[in-house]
Amino acid sequence: MNMVDYDKAMYFTLWGQWDDLLVLMVRTQDDLLSKRIESFLHAYHYGYDEQTVISSHHNLIHYIEHAITQDTPVYYV
Repeated sequence: MNMVDYDKAMYFTLWGQWDDLLVLMVRTQDDLLSKRIESFLHAYHYGYDEQTVISSHHNLIHYIEHAITQDTPVYYV
């Protein structure tokens, strides 16, 4: 898992930079991240209602947050 891709995905998702998110989707080597981004962009572009787009956006952010926190080691003092 390339953390830089996840950081970029989070930034692009939060700031609504869909073109950059599409480029990241194509260039990343992480298939799961690519599929999650694809799912969101498809809902955003072809979504029939606002709730579908919001739900897809929330799911993408939740997945990225989970992936970032799971890969980061926790040090206890």
